[in-house]
Amino acid sequence: MPNHYSGHWLLLAINPIREIVYYLDSLGNDWTTYPDMKVLIDTVLQAFRAQRDIQTSRRGANSITWIKVACPQQRNQIDCGYFMLRFMRDTLALGRLKIPTDYFDEFKCAFYTKDQVDEIKEEWCQFMIKLNVCS
Repeated sequence: MPNHYSGHWLLLAINPIREIVYYLDSLGNDWTTYPDMKVLIDTVLQAFRAQRDIQTSRRGANSITWIKVACPQQRNQIDCGYFMLRFMRDTLALGRLKIPTDYFDEFKCAFYTKDQVDEIKEEWCQFMIKLNVCS
Protein backbone atom coordinates (compact mmCIF):
# COMPACT_ATOMS: atom_id res chain seq x y z
CA MET A 1 0.00 0.00 0.00
CA PRO A 2 1.65 3.24 -1.09
CA ASN A 3 1.32 5.90 1.58
CA HIS A 4 1.79 9.64 1.13
CA TYR A 5 2.36 11.43 4.40
CA SER A 6 3.34 15.09 4.71
CA GLY A 7 4.89 15.24 1.23
CA HIS A 8 6.75 11.93 1.52
CA TRP A 9 5.98 8.58 -0.14
CA LEU A 10 6.66 5.28 1.59
CA LEU A 11 5.49 1.70 1.14
CA LEU A 12 3.53 -0.47 3.54
CA ALA A 13 3.15 -4.19 2.85
CA ILE A 14 0.31 -5.43 5.04
CA ASN A 15 -0.54 -8.98 6.07
CA PRO A 16 -3.90 -8.54 7.83
CA ILE A 17 -4.23 -12.19 8.86
CA ARG A 18 -0.84 -12.33 10.62
CA GLU A 19 -1.25 -8.73 11.87
CA ILE A 20 2.07 -7.59 10.36
CA VAL A 21 2.88 -4.31 8.61
CA TYR A 22 6.21 -4.17 6.76
CA TYR A 23 7.34 -0.55 6.62
CA LEU A 24 9.73 0.68 3.87
CA ASP A 25 10.87 4.30 4.12
CA SER A 26 13.62 5.62 1.84
CA LEU A 27 14.40 8.37 4.37
CA GLY A 28 15.06 5.77 7.08
CA ASN A 29 12.51 7.21 9.49
CA ASP A 30 10.82 5.02 12.07
CA TRP A 31 7.03 4.61 11.88
CA THR A 32 6.77 6.80 14.98
CA THR A 33 7.63 9.74 12.69
CA TYR A 34 4.15 9.28 11.18
CA PRO A 35 1.78 8.66 14.12
CA ASP A 36 -1.39 9.45 12.14
CA MET A 37 -0.46 6.79 9.58
CA LYS A 38 -0.02 4.17 12.31
CA VAL A 39 -3.38 5.05 13.90
CA LEU A 40 -5.09 4.79 10.48
CA ILE A 41 -3.55 1.40 9.60
CA ASP A 42 -4.15 -0.02 13.09
CA THR A 43 -7.79 1.09 12.88
CA VAL A 44 -8.24 -0.44 9.41
CA LEU A 45 -6.74 -3.75 10.55
CA GLN A 46 -8.92 -3.83 13.66
CA ALA A 47 -11.98 -3.19 11.44
CA PHE A 48 -10.81 -6.01 9.14
CA ARG A 49 -10.65 -8.39 12.11
CA ALA A 50 -14.08 -7.29 13.34
CA GLN A 51 -15.64 -7.66 9.88
CA ARG A 52 -14.24 -11.16 9.51
CA ASP A 53 -15.03 -12.02 13.11
CA ILE A 54 -11.37 -12.81 13.73
CA GLN A 55 -10.50 -13.20 17.37
CA THR A 56 -7.68 -10.98 18.54
CA SER A 57 -4.47 -12.73 19.44
CA ARG A 58 -3.23 -13.28 22.96
CA ARG A 59 -1.50 -9.91 22.84
CA GLY A 60 -4.83 -8.12 22.68
CA ALA A 61 -6.59 -5.78 20.31
CA ASN A 62 -3.49 -3.69 19.63
CA SER A 63 -1.32 -6.63 18.59
CA ILE A 64 -0.30 -5.33 15.16
CA THR A 65 3.43 -5.77 14.56
CA TRP A 66 5.24 -3.03 12.64
CA ILE A 67 8.48 -4.19 11.02
CA LYS A 68 10.91 -1.61 9.67
CA VAL A 69 12.69 -2.94 6.59
CA ALA A 70 16.27 -1.75 6.02
CA CYS A 71 15.72 -0.68 2.41
CA PRO A 72 17.84 1.47 0.06
CA GLN A 73 17.95 5.12 1.12
CA GLN A 74 17.49 8.18 -1.06
CA ARG A 75 20.22 10.82 -1.22
CA ASN A 76 17.91 13.76 -1.86
CA GLN A 77 14.50 15.04 -0.79
CA ILE A 78 12.63 14.46 -4.07
CA ASP A 79 12.97 10.83 -5.20
CA CYS A 80 10.82 9.16 -2.51
CA GLY A 81 8.00 8.37 -4.95
CA TYR A 82 10.36 6.57 -7.30
CA PHE A 83 11.90 4.64 -4.40
CA MET A 84 8.43 3.58 -3.24
CA LEU A 85 7.66 2.36 -6.79
CA ARG A 86 10.97 0.51 -6.92
CA PHE A 87 10.30 -1.15 -3.53
CA MET A 88 6.88 -2.23 -4.83
CA ARG A 89 8.34 -3.58 -8.05
CA ASP A 90 11.13 -5.49 -6.28
CA THR A 91 8.65 -7.04 -3.84
CA LEU A 92 6.19 -8.11 -6.54
CA ALA A 93 8.94 -9.36 -8.88
CA LEU A 94 10.06 -11.88 -6.29
CA GLY A 95 6.52 -12.97 -5.38
CA ARG A 96 7.34 -13.63 -1.75
CA LEU A 97 4.89 -13.39 1.11
CA LYS A 98 7.47 -12.15 3.60
CA ILE A 99 9.83 -9.20 3.28
CA PRO A 100 13.18 -9.70 5.06
CA THR A 101 14.00 -6.98 7.59
CA ASP A 102 17.27 -6.34 5.74
CA TYR A 103 15.56 -6.23 2.30
CA PHE A 104 15.88 -8.81 -0.47
CA ASP A 105 19.35 -10.21 -1.20
CA GLU A 106 18.65 -9.90 -4.94
CA PHE A 107 18.15 -6.11 -4.66
CA LYS A 108 20.13 -5.24 -1.53
CA CYS A 109 22.13 -1.99 -1.66
CA ALA A 110 22.57 1.08 0.52
CA PHE A 111 21.46 3.45 -2.22
CA TYR A 112 19.95 3.06 -5.67
CA THR A 113 22.19 4.32 -8.45
CA LYS A 114 21.01 7.08 -10.77
CA ASP A 115 20.51 4.39 -13.44
CA GLN A 116 18.29 2.34 -11.11
CA VAL A 117 16.15 5.39 -10.31
CA ASP A 118 16.01 6.34 -13.99
CA GLU A 119 14.95 2.77 -14.82
CA ILE A 120 11.86 2.99 -12.60
CA LYS A 121 11.08 6.47 -13.98
CA GLU A 122 11.16 5.07 -17.51
CA GLU A 123 9.03 2.05 -16.56
CA TRP A 124 6.45 4.34 -14.94
CA CYS A 125 6.34 6.59 -18.02
CA GLN A 126 5.89 3.59 -20.32
CA PHE A 127 3.12 2.25 -18.07
CA MET A 128 1.28 5.58 -18.13
CA ILE A 129 1.64 5.85 -21.91
CA LYS A 130 0.14 2.35 -22.32
CA LEU A 131 -2.80 3.40 -20.18
CA ASN A 132 -3.21 6.38 -22.49
CA VAL A 133 -3.41 8.67 -19.46
CA CYS A 134 -1.85 11.66 -21.17
CA SER A 135 -4.27 12.01 -24.08
